[in-house]
Amino acid sequence: MGKYAFFLLLNGNGGGWADHFFKWLTYLGDGWIWVMVFVFTWIYFRNRVGLVLFSVIISTLLSQTGKQVLFPNELRPAAGEIARTEIHTVSGVDLHTGNSFPSGHTTTAFTIFLLICNFIPKRNTIMIGYGIALGVGYSRIYLAQHFPVDVAAGMLVGVCSVLCSLYIEQYLPSKKASHEVE
Repeated sequence: MGKYAFFLLLNGNGGGWADHFFKWLTYLGDGWIWVMVFVFTWIYFRNRVGLVLFSVIISTLLSQTGKQVLFPNELRPAAGEIARTEIHTVSGVDLHTGNSFPSGHTTTAFTIFLLICNFIPKRNTIMIGYGIALGVGYSRIYLAQHFPVDVAAGMLVGVCSVLCSLYIEQYLPSKKASHEVE
């Protein structure tokens, strides 16, 4: 199945409830959500704020480098080779046309999901978080903003961002260790 056929299969009209649900779920991948993650981390896991900072920086750099430098001409579904009449669109959602690869919303959702799993490694947290992150990724296809390959790349960028951030965090001297030396 090709890029366009797979998109059309996943972009099908789920009805009014799905339109409303995915229109709002996609906001959990917006950049503003990082503010909530920082506040949560500051309150409950203050010693891990650096990890969150590294993750937001790395995920933003990777996704924006993909969009702006490596794949600047990747068109979104509404600007591609698919007739607009074949694409399910949702009222009130502005369709973007460029900088499709990778999906930044999916990158954000998966980066945050993996960070929370690192902070709270419980089965329920992992299952609920994974469902939300997948839902955000799917919302980008349902809302005709991205192709499935863009979403898959966003997932991969999220994973790589957290892995790189964990690596950096591991090799930074901790405040506790620096106080012990003194």
